[in-house]
Amino acid sequence: MIRRAREAAHLSKRELARRSGTSAAALVEYESGRRDPNAGTLLRILHAAGAELDLVVPDRLADDERQGRVLLEVLRLAEHLPKRRAARVLPYPRFPS
Repeated sequence: MIRRAREAAHLSKRELARRSGTSAAALVEYESGRRDPNAGTLLRILHAAGAELDLVVPDRLADDERQGRVLLEVLRLAEHLPKRRAARVLPYPRFPS
């Protein structure tokens, strides 16, 4: 992602490093995948290259609704399982008071 943004902006690693306030060595590691920049650093580098990062946030509500439907189905199926008999209670002697 960083390499593509840098190449699209026709910038050298040294120039992108200067514009983004990071080292050229760090850029080499980010571009090679040996290191991952934190979110702030990534945004700063992309902005320095004139690129933007669009994040797609998954629709949690739809996922929660689907999980709710699955849970209801599991509970309905569980109602049809054979009932367990109550565990037998073992008699113990009472402690003297």
